[in-house]
Amino acid sequence: MHRRRRTALVLTAAIAAAAPLLTACGNDAHPGAAAVVGGQRITVSQLEERVGEVRAAQRAAVRDDAQYQQAIAGTGTLTRDTLHTMILDRVLHRAAQDAGVTVTRREIQEMRSGLEEQAGGAKALETTWLQQYGIPPERLEENLRLQLEAQKLARKLGTDTNRPEFWKALSEASKDLNVDLNPRYGTWDVQKSSRADAKTPWVRDVSAAQAQAQRNM
Repeated sequence: MHRRRRTALVLTAAIAAAAPLLTACGNDAHPGAAAVVGGQRITVSQLEERVGEVRAAQRAAVRDDAQYQQAIAGTGTLTRDTLHTMILDRVLHRAAQDAGVTVTRREIQEMRSGLEEQAGGAKALETTWLQQYGIPPERLEENLRLQLEAQKLARKLGTDTNRPEFWKALSEASKDLNVDLNPRYGTWDVQKSSRADAKTPWVRDVSAAQAQAQRNM
């Protein structure tokens, strides 16, 4: 399997049961909103705050300006990618709820402990998640909850997270939530549950993440 597909679970096949729908919101309809998901606004200020968390973590992780500028250059689409993540997180959570999937605090801690052991400690795991996925340390457990939701949803559907059946469930949740994206940030494809022209640094194949953690030891 292609490495990028394993690590980012990029959808490569159309979901036949759902028709594509591209929607966008203008500033007149939703002033100050980067997107509206399920009637709830993701404000531009909230988006900027999330981007700031990543930049602050990148700044703390390097020793000099040259390294920091290199990190910024490598994440030039961070704002749009971050918005994509924020929307898709909500879509996944809705799909999991619809399927009756829940995740406990204990399950999150167990996953984190296992990944920390493989990575060589808590700091090493935080560094891997920041560098590979753009997840700052303060968002790590939130992201692990979503990983678990994805895994449990796939099992509930009798499939796995790189199969069309899984993405069909996300497509249906995306449609129900009526994602409305500010055209400044692109458009939202309901069929693919993806922002148009966005990369997909979101649900990761945890086995691939574990392998990456081991390589960084």
